[in-house]
Amino acid sequence: MKTTKIEWTDKTWNPITGCTKYSQGCINCYAETMSRRLKAMGLDKYTNGFELTLHSDCLEEPMQWKKPHNIFVCSMSDLFHKDVPFEFIDEVMHTINNTPQHRYQILTKRAERMAEYFATREIPQNAWLGVTVEAQTSKNRIDILRTLAAPIRFLSCEPLLEDLGCLNLDNIDWVIVGGESGPSARPMKENWVLSIKEQTDKQKSAFFFKQWGTWGSDGIKRNKCINGKLLQGKIFQDMPMINNE
Repeated sequence: MKTTKIEWTDKTWNPITGCTKYSQGCINCYAETMSRRLKAMGLDKYTNGFELTLHSDCLEEPMQWKKPHNIFVCSMSDLFHKDVPFEFIDEVMHTINNTPQHRYQILTKRAERMAEYFATREIPQNAWLGVTVEAQTSKNRIDILRTLAAPIRFLSCEPLLEDLGCLNLDNIDWVIVGGESGPSARPMKENWVLSIKEQTDKQKSAFFFKQWGTWGSDGIKRNKCINGKLLQGKIFQDMPMINNE
């Protein structure tokens, strides 16, 4: 059963909440806004607001989900934040390894720390690894990601803040693109999106266009639901090919 509005997954699992700003894509962080809202609603898990918090009591949550799911890990944080001990990440990986019916989607802006972690540990074969590439200054994360032996390696170009230029998608299986949402959202240009799609087509990576966000393809600011997810009149939401399928 899908329990999240994030279109490329169907469940979220947050053994960590809270984070600190790291790069351009963090300026209007949706998780920070949501954490403050949940704190105001009185949810115990968000007592600390957006302060980085480890939730040991949530580590075994996916073990209760018998039906297979695509699970976005730490949608309200970053698993590889510098203040998350490797020992705690080990516990997260223990749960992942012990629930092979699920696919776990781990997305980080901290590619260097992810590579440091997996330099001494095996990557679970049901863990997809991804990095956020929102601007040209973030493209170095792709080179780090491609060296990791994950079953699926993916990019999240959301919020896409500028033309990324030429992309080397060797060993990159999937690229997600989306515009920013919210009152302070920065606009995304159609030609930036089309450039990425053209490159994924040529380099055989799956392309997933999530949404326009607050700014439409026509450059007009309006409700993101009205702007929708059509790219030149079509929906492009491909998922990556799994080797054993």
